Amino acid sequence: MAKVFKKWGVFDPTSKEPYRVSRSKIDLFSECPRCAYLDMRYGIRRPSGPSFTLNNAVDVLFKREFDEYRAKGEPHPLMKEAGLDAVPYQHEKLDEWRDAFKRGISYHHEPTNITLRGGIDDVWVTPSGELIIVDYKATSKKTGPKTDADLYDSYKRQMEVYQWLFRKNGFPVTPEGYFVYANGNGNADDFGNKLEFNTVLISYTGDDSWIEPALLRLKEMLLSDEIPPVGTAFGGGPCDYCTYRENAGKTLLALHRSAIKKNS
Repeated sequence: MAKVFKKWGVFDPTSKEPYRVSRSKIDLFSECPRCAYLDMRYGIRRPSGPSFTLNNAVDVLFKREFDEYRAKGEPHPLMKEAGLDAVPYQHEKLDEWRDAFKRGISYHHEPTNITLRGGIDDVWVTPSGELIIVDYKATSKKTGPKTDADLYDSYKRQMEVYQWLFRKNGFPVTPEGYFVYANGNGNADDFGNKLEFNTVLISYTGDDSWIEPALLRLKEMLLSDEIPPVGTAFGGGPCDYCTYRENAGKTLLALHRSAIKKNS
């Protein structure tokens, strides 16, 4: 397995080493090929947003809580309430799979020489030995999510990538995954140094059939010297980042030319 890993960086068309792609990068490609090309070929990333540290804290607490039931081999109360016949999965590589920044779970796709990798939140197992992929989410909305219709498309793709990775690693995986979704209650009378959450399980039946074609298209794009045009974002329209770059670039170029003409 050591040969499928290479140092993170831009894609080198001349390299024979496998190119590592994170789950978030394949999602970026699905969302906007132009942004993905600038990121993976030239190292020009989208501006990063604020870190959702509160969400990270919820993730840590969820993992700690489910690990208690994992150690006992018992279902979590949320699983019982949902009538789900499963328990948190015990595996020696669980901590490794959860480590999104260092390792995670990966698979080397030989046709493209791309290694796709992702870090999961949790895995549950049914009595028959099938694995259920689980992702933790946290938000604070007046009306919290209840069904898969309330999920962002990026969340669904995330789940499908994880399911695909586990299947490619030889594990039997159920089509249904689950989101443990915590919605912060903003209707309390006061804060009292405590934020209360309403937590629900949302099932989602994944379809990972898009992933391999996406990897093939991604590799074709990375090998090309042509930048994908604006307007190829997921859904057909230009993304906000592309629109900003185009308008800002044109304006700066016009100002630069005007300055040169004025000073000549």
